[in-house]
Amino acid sequence: MRLRFLLLSLLGCLMLCAPLGISAQSGAGGQEPATVEARKTGDAYTLPPETMKKAVAYRRTRTALGFVETGWGILQLLLVLSFGIAYRMRNVAVNLTKKRWGQGAIFVLELLIVTSLLNLPLELFGHHLAVAYGQSVQGWGTWFWDQAKSFALTWGIGLLLVMALFFTVRKYPKGWWLAFWGVAMGAVVAGIFASPLIIDPLFNKFEPLQASNPALVARLEQVVKRGGVSIPPERMYLMKASEKVTGLNAYVTGFGASKRVVVWDTSIAKGTPDEISFIFGHEMGHYVLNHIPKMLAFIGVVLLLMFYLGFRAVGWLIARYGRAWRVPTQNDWGALVVMVLVLSVLSFVTEPLINADSRMEEHEADVYGLEAIHGIVADPQGVGQAAFQLLGETSLADPHPSPFVVFWTYTHPDISSRAAFARDYNPWVAGQSPQFFKK
Repeated sequence: MRLRFLLLSLLGCLMLCAPLGISAQSGAGGQEPATVEARKTGDAYTLPPETMKKAVAYRRTRTALGFVETGWGILQLLLVLSFGIAYRMRNVAVNLTKKRWGQGAIFVLELLIVTSLLNLPLELFGHHLAVAYGQSVQGWGTWFWDQAKSFALTWGIGLLLVMALFFTVRKYPKGWWLAFWGVAMGAVVAGIFASPLIIDPLFNKFEPLQASNPALVARLEQVVKRGGVSIPPERMYLMKASEKVTGLNAYVTGFGASKRVVVWDTSIAKGTPDEISFIFGHEMGHYVLNHIPKMLAFIGVVLLLMFYLGFRAVGWLIARYGRAWRVPTQNDWGALVVMVLVLSVLSFVTEPLINADSRMEEHEADVYGLEAIHGIVADPQGVGQAAFQLLGETSLADPHPSPFVVFWTYTHPDISSRAAFARDYNPWVAGQSPQFFKK
């Protein structure tokens, strides 16, 4: 897990500011839906042999890279402590200024520079991999520019969080974990609210969906009407993802007045109106079922436990290794590296728990999306299956991922199970009833 995201949110924003999306990936958008009888024979999501080999190779490499990045992120923090780098950075900060905020700004900047340079080879390989497998079309110039903006944002927002952290440590030496939990949750809510208004536009271009696709908005309003909710066109946005990536996606983001549904232009270019209606219905499910507030509450509980365990672990580590690391107390700037190290480990350990909750919400949104387009499209099951086929092909989703990889890393159910569910879900037959809609 990359340090800049840990500093940006001390784990909270990392888990929550990421929008709830349909994700999955790609396919056979222009084909006519198969008949129900044909759909129920064989796999619901398939790839041609050559594409299958490519998808398996890409996903295995990407998965391995993710675990390597996490392991390397933890190891590099241990090295920064063990080789006295944290101690030297602390000395630079305190020798340059006596002002607390100045010291914090310098130390956070030093730490970000060191870890960013250590992470750079893996970051470069990750982008090269995406380009080589056709998942990205972004040039190196704009890629480096995005990295620079991310670095600057992390430094600024991370500094605020770090200063709040050390204030609570000084004020409540035995209870800072609880005090800072309150600060972190406030930062998470603020981050969710501000992200679509301030942060997202720094990295992608957005425009009202109504401006470029009025006919599609009219179609989507049929889905909104069926749901009996209010999602005005002003809250429907188009993101010009095609300038950087080739995959398809749509997502719900924001909170309160900033809450909105975003559809990537790649989805519109490659999907049929029926498929986009299903994708939108899925996102409307996140919107209607209040998944962002629910996940906020769930993450709040997880973070509370993590901060408590982190408090205990940081105290033990400083008592046991503080002299060797030259980090005498939890008030020392070097203690920040110890705290991030502990939170990195705890984040990795709790990742399956967070992802399991996310997969549950994504499945609920799939159910909602299928029910939302019933009566609007002729064949909801065929449309849903075709949408997942399209999503899977475009993003080279592995049809048969390792159960362990799904358990540990997947925020969404695997694409094959989602396609199979869409194909077979039919609660409108006698003796059954839809989960979210009346028949």
